[in-house]
Amino acid sequence: MSSLKEIRARISSVASTEKITNAMKMVSAAKLKKTESTTLSFLPYRDKLSEALSNYLSALEEEVSIPLAEQREVKRVAIIAFSSSNGLCGVFNSNVSKLFHDTYQGYIQLLGTKNVDVYLFGKKICDFAKKSRIRVTAVHPSLSDELSFETASRLSDLMTERFLNHEIDRVVMVYNHFKNAGVQVAQSETIIPLATDTLPKGNSYDYIVEPSKEAFVNALVPKVIRTKFYSIMLDTLTAEHGARMTAMHIASDNASSLLQELRREYNRARQDVITTELIDIVGGAEALNH
Repeated sequence: MSSLKEIRARISSVASTEKITNAMKMVSAAKLKKTESTTLSFLPYRDKLSEALSNYLSALEEEVSIPLAEQREVKRVAIIAFSSSNGLCGVFNSNVSKLFHDTYQGYIQLLGTKNVDVYLFGKKICDFAKKSRIRVTAVHPSLSDELSFETASRLSDLMTERFLNHEIDRVVMVYNHFKNAGVQVAQSETIIPLATDTLPKGNSYDYIVEPSKEAFVNALVPKVIRTKFYSIMLDTLTAEHGARMTAMHIASDNASSLLQELRREYNRARQDVITTELIDIVGGAEALNH
C-alpha cells in the first residue's frame, strides 16, 4: 500500500487536474454557444439562397449552361480537410484524419499523387499529413484564428477559378459535422461541381430576371458555393468546441471518481497507521506491567 505522503500527493495532483478540466469545459461551452449561435444565424441565409437557385432552375423550361455545375471526367482533384489546432478533444482529430487519409489514398490510386492537391486547416491534420508524408499544396495552421466569411470566400473563389480554368475537376471537403455536443461525424462532401439536384426546394414561381437567365444563374451559383464553404467551416469549428467540451466533461467526471477512491484509500491507510500505533502503545504498556 502507498504511504500517506504519496496518497496526499496524488490527491493534490488529481484535484489540480480536475480544476483544469473543469475550467477548459467552461471555456469550450462558452465558445460552443457562440459558434453555434453564429451557425444558426447563418444557416437560414444559406438555405434560402440555395432554395432560390433551385426554385429558379426548376421553373425554367429550357436548360441553362452552368459552368460550375459541369460534370466532367475527373483528372485532378483538390481535397480540403479541417482539424483542430489543439488536442484534448477526444477522437475529433483522429476520426477526421482517418477519413482524410482514406479519401486521399482513394484518389491517388485513381489519379496519381501529382494530380491530388491538398489544402489543410488545423495544426493536428497538418502534423498528420507530415507524418504520413502527404504532399500538401497549402497549409493554414489554425482555423479558429482565420475563420470569417471573407476567408471562406477567398478559398471558395480560388477553387471556383481553378475549376473554371480546368486546373481541377472536383473539390472535396473533409470535416467533422456537428450533430450535438456529444456527437461529431467525420464526413466528406463534394462541393464543386455544384450538384443542383441536391439543393433544397421550396415553392415554384414564375421569375423575371435581368439581364439574362444564364447571367443571373451564373452570378448566383458562386454565392451559393461561398455559403457552403463558410457553413462547413463553421460546422467543423462548432464540432471542435462540442468535442472538447464533452471530452473535458468526461475527464472531470473521471478525476472526481478517482479523487473519491484516493480519499477512501487515504482514510484506510490512515486507519491502519492509527491501529498500528495503538497496538504498539498497548503492547508497550503490557510489557511495562510485566
